[in-house]
Amino acid sequence: MAKKLGKKARKFARKGLQTVQKQKRKQRTFFKKKSAPRGRGLNGDAPDENEENLNHERNMSQLDQNVGGAHVVDRNIGSLLGEEDEVELEDDFSDSDGYLSEDTECPYISENENENISRDDTARGTFQEENTEIKMQIAKLKKKLDKLLAKDGEFAKFLDSRRSQLEQYDRMVSDDEEGGGEEEEEEQEEQTKLPVTQTTLDVWCWLVTEDPNSPALRNLLNLYHDASLYGVITFRNEKSAQIVSHEFYSTIIHFVLSEADGIFRTLLGVPENSNAERILMKLKSSKEWLNVGPLVKSYFKSSIKLLNQVTDTMLLVFLLFRLMSSVVFLHAFSSLGRRLIKILVRFWSTGEEQLSTSAFLLMKEVASQLSSDYFNICMKAMYRTFVARCKFVDDSNLTRIDFMKSSFLEITSLDVQQSYLVAVSSLQRLGDVVKHSSTTKKKEDLMKINNWQYINCLNLWVKFICLNYKENNLQQLFDKAVRVIFGITSLFTGPRFLPLKLKCAQMLNDLSLTSGHFIPVSSLVFECLDLTGMVTGKMDGDEEPRLKLSTLLKVPGNLLKSRRYQEECVRSSVEVLCTHFSQWSYHVSLPELSTIPLILLKRCHEKATVESVRRLIKRFIDQAEQNRDFIQMKRDGVSFSPNDQTSIDNFLLLEKSNAKSSFTQFYASMLQNSQIHNMVK
Repeated sequence: MAKKLGKKARKFARKGLQTVQKQKRKQRTFFKKKSAPRGRGLNGDAPDENEENLNHERNMSQLDQNVGGAHVVDRNIGSLLGEEDEVELEDDFSDSDGYLSEDTECPYISENENENISRDDTARGTFQEENTEIKMQIAKLKKKLDKLLAKDGEFAKFLDSRRSQLEQYDRMVSDDEEGGGEEEEEEQEEQTKLPVTQTTLDVWCWLVTEDPNSPALRNLLNLYHDASLYGVITFRNEKSAQIVSHEFYSTIIHFVLSEADGIFRTLLGVPENSNAERILMKLKSSKEWLNVGPLVKSYFKSSIKLLNQVTDTMLLVFLLFRLMSSVVFLHAFSSLGRRLIKILVRFWSTGEEQLSTSAFLLMKEVASQLSSDYFNICMKAMYRTFVARCKFVDDSNLTRIDFMKSSFLEITSLDVQQSYLVAVSSLQRLGDVVKHSSTTKKKEDLMKINNWQYINCLNLWVKFICLNYKENNLQQLFDKAVRVIFGITSLFTGPRFLPLKLKCAQMLNDLSLTSGHFIPVSSLVFECLDLTGMVTGKMDGDEEPRLKLSTLLKVPGNLLKSRRYQEECVRSSVEVLCTHFSQWSYHVSLPELSTIPLILLKRCHEKATVESVRRLIKRFIDQAEQNRDFIQMKRDGVSFSPNDQTSIDNFLLLEKSNAKSSFTQFYASMLQNSQIHNMVK
């Protein structure tokens, strides 16, 4: 039985021998070019795992449409709204990713014209230093090995048993070094970086401006890549060390961003005003793309790194603006497009106003100019981000949420058919939550509905329906939304949930106005008026905390009987009812529609004890009765039957277009001081 090796021998075998082999491999391959991976696309862009994830996401989104309530009830609110479908993307690249091989003919100019920098001498000196250091390490390891061999006989036997493998490895290394020595030397020289002065940079910019085919273009793109990593601690600090000053940094950033798109189009032979189809033909069939493609890819990779690195808002806005003109080139680089979208979504949701707007505009260009896959990625990424950002609503983020809603709806309008599939799936999930909650009536299930995340998502799809209903067949989606809203109102019946009910009533008003279908909103409004009780609160108006119903779903118990809260609820209820009446104020059926609401309003007026509330209700009753009498008088003079739909649609069409009736003017004046129009946006 062989004796166990000593502690020092085991340590040497584990570290020392491996270190020698690693140093040899490093010396042999350190300057070897990274081979281009095989892949799809015009530039050999490597396929990544995100394609498989994206295909899986599409299949899951189709499957979600058939999911029943039993499969959904155990999910939290985030998963119900589609957050589990997110495709994870890597945020950063390797620091060496994006460098281009440079042309040796490119001139380097020192600040002192009498100084002549020899590229060959510099490269030779660098390699001599590295070789000397490696040889010294090998010599030290040999001394340690000799001592161990003399001291530990068992280790000597162990080493002899492995000597044949080491000799075979040494022969392989020597053969590779002999066969590829000249090539490695050329590659090593090619990768050697000389210091770039401000004068050299100016000359390169001038050369590229005069001739885009100049060898200086690759050097400039490499400098742009260095600038994108400026200040980042990486394993290649010496590369970013070429950025010697702020002026140098600003020059390279501004020149590349300003001129890159024009240079690429010149090299491809397409004018700046060329449409996307013509450029795509160039990408697919032209021989020029074989040379221009790597340059464009390096430009986009460096720009994406720069977006992750820079914090200055104005520079980011300028960078996004310049990338907008080159969006069409992303057809050839699918993985870069997805990385860019992820960054844009982050800026869109968290950046300052100008940065958020710029990110959205670039994202819109990506979604509209590129393939439908990019549209799906943009839309789903924006929706997931909106879901994550709308969990809480207060005065500080109301503007942000409204901006995110409007911009998301603008993206969905680019392809309503694809957006419709996502909307159906999302509303189905929202409806499953209501269905399950109405069955269990558990507090934790009701909390899944009575929260801003749920209500904001529901309102988002309601606005999607209102925006696209007239041009597209969205009747199925319309029916789902109405059922979900009425289901919510039936689950929450206490006075503390009046803000939630009023938001639901306003969403129903929006759906009714868009579709032209009558929805009984008045019954929901009078339920709210009954719940207020019309009782004067105990607190004085000056001592009560200020209320803003636009940021509330559930009212604290100590404010339920406060005067200010009841005034706000009555005023908001009357505004919702006024919106409902204004839709039908010129319709031939208004006398019948207004009969019961006017009776109930008069009862509310009798119960009201607050003078401001009484005046508001009385004014609304007077305007509604005046409008009803006007319609009744006009209707008595017509001769068409109730079955003549065309005549009904044209009834008082001229008066409606002029909008000069007293009720219309009353409604306009009420909206000026309204709070309800800010409650649901």
